[in-house]
Amino acid sequence: MRACRWWIALCLLSSSVGAQGAGSELLWQTNAGGDDIHVIDVRTGALTDRLVVGPQPHGLAATADGRTVFTTIEADGQRHGELARIDAMTLRVMSRSPICREPHALAATPDGRWLYVPCRDGRYWVVDGHAGTATRQIETGGRPHNTQISSDGRWAFLSPMGGTHDAFVVDIAADHRVVRRIRFGGSLRPSALSVDMRYLLQQIDGLNGFQVADLGLGSVIATVEHTTPLGGIRLPFLDHVGRLGIGGLKRCHGLAIRPDQREIWSACADHVTVHELVRPDFREVSAIRLPAKGYWITFAPDSRYAFIALSEAGRVAMIDTRTKRIVTLLAAGTQPKRNLVLRQPAGK
Repeated sequence: MRACRWWIALCLLSSSVGAQGAGSELLWQTNAGGDDIHVIDVRTGALTDRLVVGPQPHGLAATADGRTVFTTIEADGQRHGELARIDAMTLRVMSRSPICREPHALAATPDGRWLYVPCRDGRYWVVDGHAGTATRQIETGGRPHNTQISSDGRWAFLSPMGGTHDAFVVDIAADHRVVRRIRFGGSLRPSALSVDMRYLLQQIDGLNGFQVADLGLGSVIATVEHTTPLGGIRLPFLDHVGRLGIGGLKRCHGLAIRPDQREIWSACADHVTVHELVRPDFREVSAIRLPAKGYWITFAPDSRYAFIALSEAGRVAMIDTRTKRIVTLLAAGTQPKRNLVLRQPAGK
């Protein structure tokens, strides 16, 4: 039976993704408990490269053409981390530079000119991606953790943990000036941004679901709760964060909008819950059981597959977004966290 399931999974991968050409899409997966990034061929599930970049690689961002990848190297407990620039054509680190303490989930403008790097010092560092130098710092307080940049490269959305529970909206073209703050209902966790710049979505500590802010109004318009419970034990001193279970803390930590802008995927403990983006009530349409706690979500560019990092299991769940079924589990490294899928650049 196990061999049969493996054969079915292989056929699904070959028939649906193979039409785009061998090796045309690569999953980049940081391994925050190790020192490397796994690069995995989506079609075959094979490891094509293992890039050793330094202790605790955390965030990933890429230019729109898929030719350049940036990663933050957290170097937990050290005086500073690093920012590395990788040539996606050759899969080689082209440059690296010291940066702030414990840099987390950065974002890049489509042309790679500007990088926003959340740092442990209560600031987001703005880095010139071409020169590799920090040009300014934006004070947010709390612990800067997650970042979004609009597809036109004009706006940055900064989501620090703790602090005031505000997301900061930055006008990149106006000398990186903070132009608005949006108050959410708790400490901010992963975020997602709709391509049309209508919605900013936020997971927050203590909520089994996510909140939705209307960017036109500049305020939260919906609190969406999942029907599948987190499980675990409710303890008063942890209730503001999540529930305590056998495998540790259970909470929401993974939020993404499908590239076709039809669905919202939210990973909370050992489930990923799917909601419709196109409906004003953000209706829940599916809940998918994961073999371990989900940590981070990314999609293939054509929206056909979702990839969810299972940090404690050292695997990535590859899910067919149409059938809502797990196709296969891809082997990753130690504590896989942030990830992205890139189409292999032309000419490689």
